[in-house]
Amino acid sequence: MEMKRILSGIKPTGAPHLGNYFGMMRPCIALQEQGEAFYFIADYHALTTVRDAADLRAHTRGVALDFLACGLDPARAVLFRQSDVPEHTELAWILSCVTPMPMLENCHAYKDHVAKDRTPNHGLFAYPVLMAADILLYDSNVVPVGRDQKQHVEVTRDLASLMNRLYAKSAPIFTVPEASILPNVATVIGLDGQKMSKSYNNTIPLFEDEKPLRKKIMGIVTDSTPVESPKDPAGSTIVALYRLFASDAEVAKLEEDFRAGGTGYGDFKKRLFDALWEFFRPMREKRAALAADPGHVEKVLHDGAQRARAVAVRTMERVRAAVGLR
Repeated sequence: MEMKRILSGIKPTGAPHLGNYFGMMRPCIALQEQGEAFYFIADYHALTTVRDAADLRAHTRGVALDFLACGLDPARAVLFRQSDVPEHTELAWILSCVTPMPMLENCHAYKDHVAKDRTPNHGLFAYPVLMAADILLYDSNVVPVGRDQKQHVEVTRDLASLMNRLYAKSAPIFTVPEASILPNVATVIGLDGQKMSKSYNNTIPLFEDEKPLRKKIMGIVTDSTPVESPKDPAGSTIVALYRLFASDAEVAKLEEDFRAGGTGYGDFKKRLFDALWEFFRPMREKRAALAADPGHVEKVLHDGAQRARAVAVRTMERVRAAVGLR
């Protein structure tokens, strides 16, 4: 049986946060045991918003460190920088030459941008084409995504099918990928009760130093219920976040203490901080060791790019021949 190829990427637009970890990183790390996994740091995509070169380089290295600290094994999965494989942008241009404008105008990110009276740049408008190139370049069978990202894979499927119809003579040019909706991935709540997102400035970074992390946790928005009064755990940001790190029994005890009254939100926040800090302790220690050897991280990315490019070059030879560039 042929091994399935898995592809996913993460943008280095800042420090990865809990939403990134539970929504993408942890599920992808688990998938490295189930197929041939290619995971890239999407620094080309980050250029749509990141305007400082030093920041982009630092964020890119930070994402690599975080992924490795959280359990990505470079012997099992290919981890690389998108920009180390120039075939991504070459294929994006070829795909853009057959992409209908209405397809991109209908994409959620572009529509949301316009709805907020913002002027989108071309990168934001065309990024679904680059995403399609990211996926198709590696003959990916499976693309793990959350439900809100399924549209990206649908665009990729449409473009792969279109290219196959236009240019394939004897065999398809591209593998048509399937979206794999990540199971049991709940929306991670941010400090203000909304979905955790850098755009809302409500994130909890994975490896924040102890003092600033504690300050963030203690700043979680709560209501004005007095210490002595019972509190409703339903809809509580504290409870929702605690559930990510604690056992069922510990969550039940927290909810019981909420309903009993006599404990203030400050004490519950301290309990949350302790659970979060302990959950990431082994990963934090591993990250510190990795950060002390920057040459190792760079070697992982370099080796990953070589492995990724070996596949990408073969794909582009096939594409160039099909469209008439060779």
